Amino acid sequence: MSISSALTNALTGLTAAARRADVVSANVANALTPGYGRREVQISAMSLGGNGAGVRVDGVTRAVNAGVIGDRRLADAETGNADLRAQALARIEGAIGDPTSDGSLSARLGNLEEALILAAARPDSEARLQSVADSAAILAGMLADLTGQVQDIRMDADQEIARQVGVLNTSLRQIDELNADILAQRSAGRDATALMDQRQVLVDQVARIVPLREVPRDHDQIALFTTGGAILLEGNPAEIGFAPVGVITADMTLQSGALSGLTVNGMQIPAGESGPLRGGSLGALFAIRDEIATGAQTQFDAFARDLIERFTGPSADPTLASGVPGLFTDAGGPVDVPNEAGLAGRIRLNAAVDPGQGGALWRLRDGIGAVSPGAVGEPALLQSLADTLAAARVPASGTFIGAARSASGLAADIASQVSGKRLAAEANGAHAAARQSALGDLELAGGVDTDAEMQNLLLIEQAFSANARVIQTLDDLIQQLIGL
Repeated sequence: MSISSALTNALTGLTAAARRADVVSANVANALTPGYGRREVQISAMSLGGNGAGVRVDGVTRAVNAGVIGDRRLADAETGNADLRAQALARIEGAIGDPTSDGSLSARLGNLEEALILAAARPDSEARLQSVADSAAILAGMLADLTGQVQDIRMDADQEIARQVGVLNTSLRQIDELNADILAQRSAGRDATALMDQRQVLVDQVARIVPLREVPRDHDQIALFTTGGAILLEGNPAEIGFAPVGVITADMTLQSGALSGLTVNGMQIPAGESGPLRGGSLGALFAIRDEIATGAQTQFDAFARDLIERFTGPSADPTLASGVPGLFTDAGGPVDVPNEAGLAGRIRLNAAVDPGQGGALWRLRDGIGAVSPGAVGEPALLQSLADTLAAARVPASGTFIGAARSASGLAADIASQVSGKRLAAEANGAHAAARQSALGDLELAGGVDTDAEMQNLLLIEQAFSANARVIQTLDDLIQQLIGL
């Protein structure tokens, strides 16, 4: 081997060692950077005229486990979906209240029943009659508050859908731009791994909103498809459409057209868990707006209807004609069955027994349809009202089990249903979180191992020193030759 060829070999070795040291230092520095893929320097032997001519740096590649990353993204979407559902159900459960607490729906109903019993024991007491009216008004007010809170939950979900759709569209456009930039960098022979890191972070962000699979294409390009079959990115990014509303009321639904669904490139698609963008946080938000919250509203409306109908007509109050509401009304009248949606927000104490609305308390004792006061010591109607509240009755609407229930039994059923759904969502979330954690650990295990990187750095330093020693020796030989 000639001195010149030996010098060439040593110089290329120094260059390769320096490049490898640079990559190792980048790996160690970015060990905890989200989206960072461990770098590996690809080298190969060079030859010239059949003789060795040193080492060549072919390039730098990203070493990532695409399968694990894909599964971890699906776990991210599942976890986000379950968490949002559990949070919404917890809000509804908190609004209903713990049956043992004073401000709960069950407690408000119990206060009314107690007030009726106490008033029946002293029908001549104006204070006790006032307590009945106050308890009934508070119960009606709580149902209205529950309706308001449910619509707030739906409104929050609608606004968050709009925000996430905006993030989705922006991220897809940025991923498409990064695809183009990566292609340009590769074509120019430059390192594009940093751009690929940025792209992975953006894909992770999209995957939390909509569960997806990343499909590699030629020249380090990628395509994105949802697990429901929608094309998010294939050559060009999809454009997701959604139109938020300013106010949501109980009667507004997706089916009626009052609320917006989703479009992909202008084409209407099913929203929620039945559509191609199902799963992830976006699917959960549609489920909250159109299923979970509306389901709770249906139960509140059914409870309000049962409460009004219990006191309607002569069976509850002999002074009332058939179909005439008693203690409670639907905005002043009987239940509007075709328009039951939102009834819990319209239930009111009958103005005939409310002094604040021109009514008289004695009608609680003598009959809401009575034209004049009767004997102040007559407890029969008050006792009948208490019995009516406690009587077992099959609710006319709602998703109850179909068995006869007292009013307090219905209230307990509502709380139990919401609590059961919340516990189920939390259990699903715990399972998804455990899977997410396991896959995250597996992804990290395949990422940057700082101990291994430091060991590599020691070997690189040895290689660098050996090549430098060769150069030093060659320099000494050349100096000796020149001296001759």
